[in-house]
Amino acid sequence: MTASQSAHRTEKHQGQTLDRAQAYDIIDCETCGFVHALPLPDPAALEQAYREQYYKEEKPDYLSRARSDQEWAELAQRDRLQSFANHLPPGRRVLIDVGSGPGYFLKTAQAMGWQAIGVEPSSQAAAHTRALGLGVIEGFFGPALVGELPKADALHMNHVLEHVPNPAEILRAAHATLRDGGIVCVNVPNDYSPFQRALRDVDGVRPWWLAPPHHLNYFDFASLNRLLRREGFVPLEETTSFPMEMFILMGENYIGNDETGRACHARRMRFDLTLEQAGLGEVRRRFYRALASVGLGRDACIIARRTDGRSA
Repeated sequence: MTASQSAHRTEKHQGQTLDRAQAYDIIDCETCGFVHALPLPDPAALEQAYREQYYKEEKPDYLSRARSDQEWAELAQRDRLQSFANHLPPGRRVLIDVGSGPGYFLKTAQAMGWQAIGVEPSSQAAAHTRALGLGVIEGFFGPALVGELPKADALHMNHVLEHVPNPAEILRAAHATLRDGGIVCVNVPNDYSPFQRALRDVDGVRPWWLAPPHHLNYFDFASLNRLLRREGFVPLEETTSFPMEMFILMGENYIGNDETGRACHARRMRFDLTLEQAGLGEVRRRFYRALASVGLGRDACIIARRTDGRSA
């Protein structure tokens, strides 16, 4: 335990305090098996914030930027959908996109022959999805919604589990929604990664990836893998995206500088798109799988199959 770490105990959560961000302790929770913030916010207040405030106040440029970035984002979307198809029998093509945002993943899925519907709490994002002519349920995915959803063959959760007070509950709802042998894809930020630790420990860079109360949970590949197995899923594939921390390691510190951050983002998009345009899509996919195998990359993305029950 370092000098900055201390023990944290509550009735339900215990573990070492790794950092403090705003009014929150960030603990490596022995009970949950992953790093998360404490205190956890009231679910009703959090729900209201995501319904009306998130895209207006926290992410005012998100919808326009998602639109302009879609050519690049579609590379990962198509990769994931093809992986789903590889792991499912022909004809099983019902998909639910949880946290579907502006609807672009749904649009790509529909174009690839999937019967797809979104679940999205933000009224602004849901309206954008409907404007694209796509189906979306405006609300929060969880146990209360399971009975209203069709049984799915694939369930996609892109940047969802880091936001919710109880990720295990969301995965249990996903398990109940999927047909036998169905596929779940969970993509979350890869936090406390080796590159992030190097920047903090050597250069003294503050842990910029901490953003409670919007980001409550901080996964890496190992902790996400454990959680999936515990909730009745067997991981099949791991991949990631370009490790943005490399720009900071090489001297381009974009933290708190949106202009520099967007310039770095444009360069990672060019990297992926150039490989694709050169006919080297499989090289790009293998590159990101290799990074994931050593715990690197900006995201931790795991595709897993539903099994009959939860592990102990």
